[in-house]
Amino acid sequence: MELIPDLLDTLARECLLRTSYKQFPLISSVCKVWKREISLPDFLRHRKASGHSQELVVLSQARVDPVSQLRTGKTIPTPVYRISVLEPESGLWTELPPVPGKSNGLPLFCRLASVGTDLVVIGGLDPVTWRTSDSVYIFSFLTSTWRSGTSMPGGPRSFFACASDSERNVFVAGGHDEDKNALTSAIMYDVAEDRWALLPDMGRERDECAATFHAGKFHAIGGYATEEQGQFSKTAESFDVTMRQWGSQEEKEFLAHGMSTWPPVCAAAENGELYACCRRDLMVKSGDTWQKVVNLPDDVCNVSYMAVRRSGNVVVIGSARYGEPSVGYNWDMKNSRWVKLETHEKYEGHVQAGCFLEI
Repeated sequence: MELIPDLLDTLARECLLRTSYKQFPLISSVCKVWKREISLPDFLRHRKASGHSQELVVLSQARVDPVSQLRTGKTIPTPVYRISVLEPESGLWTELPPVPGKSNGLPLFCRLASVGTDLVVIGGLDPVTWRTSDSVYIFSFLTSTWRSGTSMPGGPRSFFACASDSERNVFVAGGHDEDKNALTSAIMYDVAEDRWALLPDMGRERDECAATFHAGKFHAIGGYATEEQGQFSKTAESFDVTMRQWGSQEEKEFLAHGMSTWPPVCAAAENGELYACCRRDLMVKSGDTWQKVVNLPDDVCNVSYMAVRRSGNVVVIGSARYGEPSVGYNWDMKNSRWVKLETHEKYEGHVQAGCFLEI
């Protein structure tokens, strides 16, 4: 069947490649042929190669309630978190529809990861009972709908490291159980198959560790053991996806001298470099050496999330300090300058987690 009647399929595909991601749900609803076309992995690859893809920064962000800000002398309620989406190219902000049945918002401290055209929300704490959640929710940017995934196995786990390969799998490692015991275990979620798999344990316990997927490996960074309680390690461990094994870096510190032992917010670039926001600095790691790129702006030095765009520019989301409004900046690599992103009051709430999509 032709994609568009009386038009060559090659031209019809060019039309689909040029549509905004916001039109994908409408396109999916027109007919099965169009829905199948934009769901093909080749469609996304061609969209990126042709320069028509759109970059999205997706955040778990507290909803700003102007009325509650006026209340004084009362207990501050637990913030309600929802999914905010920033288009760094245009500076536009939007909000995704809520997860069905979650009137109290997203689980607190849940983790976000992107796989293809899907957003995956994993774990966290119930915002009412504060019980550890093993939930998995998946949002499709193709259909603008949520679905539930298979629950995370292995018992209660929170404050874990989480990152994806952006194509199929989400990796989870470390964190702690309900008794606050730090974990060494790791698991992998295949989004397409909706299936979890156990991975080999890490070489050490890592509670509250950070994560990134870089150069074909899942990196669990920092964290601390049960008996260390808050004494963050400067080491990291890397899981080689092809070899399916951890390569320990225990003898060689991952963080450079002078970098905070609190896990830095990290992001990988397509050229192989690794960026990190640490204290008040934007750092880059090329090979085994960390170098300072530039100071962070004062009103974003408490960084919540960062991403490296295809152009090499770095997007940073954060605040001057906890409780202050969230703002965003784009580091213009070519011109060596920070460009502040426009932020509406609605999107100034605290950010707990984030991920990056190119769709």
